Amino acid sequence: MGFARDEGTRADASERSGRQVIQWQRAARSDRIADATLACARCDAPVAIGPGRLTMSDTLTCPFCGHQAAIRDFVSLALPTRATRIVVRVGFVGER
Repeated sequence: MGFARDEGTRADASERSGRQVIQWQRAARSDRIADATLACARCDAPVAIGPGRLTMSDTLTCPFCGHQAAIRDFVSLALPTRATRIVVRVGFVGER
């Protein structure tokens, strides 16, 4: 659907058929993938990691039950997020 058209341009096929075409474009690039909750996979207790950055393959230990696994096993993408919210971002290997 054209909003401003020069007099010399013609309508495309989607406009002649009455369909409305919507094109989406991202405003800016982002490395943010999702908001998530960090909780133990075994006992569902919230787990805090501190202010530093960690990778999904780093090891984490639950302070309540002692379960030890990679951080990816503690990440829950279920909505709504709970008390121990984290931001999942994508990055290159070696980038910290």
